[in-house]
Amino acid sequence: MKTDAVRAELRNLIHGPSYMTFDDVVAGFPMTQINTRPPNVSYTPWHLLEHLRITQRDILDYIQDEHYHHQRWPDDYWPASDAKADAKAWKKTVAQFRKDRAALEKIAASSRVPLGASLPYAPKHTYVRELLIVSEHNTYHIGELAILRQVMGAWPAKR
Repeated sequence: MKTDAVRAELRNLIHGPSYMTFDDVVAGFPMTQINTRPPNVSYTPWHLLEHLRITQRDILDYIQDEHYHHQRWPDDYWPASDAKADAKAWKKTVAQFRKDRAALEKIAASSRVPLGASLPYAPKHTYVRELLIVSEHNTYHIGELAILRQVMGAWPAKR
């Protein structure tokens, strides 16, 4: 039972905090503002969203792929500074983020995954470590995206 409770909590952490979820922050985001740079910020909301997707996917690959290839920081974790998205690209990023998040939740929930065990090809890192890193990273940037929406006046008037 205790293991099931830990797995459930870990899965909830990966899905996102109860106070502001990924789905909350991307819902109804104005497509006219996805490429806007807020004041004193060097990236756009879409850049931040893509960074979330890329980083989460990287951790998923690290957990699953014994032939994982390390990315270059920061270049491989962010889109090019001049990259722009349209509504289709935004939706694709959101869909891929959700798909990869679901895969991570499945790993956290699986009784076949020994959460405290080291990754077979990375003995200094455990499954639970990697799952907590992705949870913390996502939570941080989801909050950041929410603040950017506020600064940009991109939340609906009645919320």
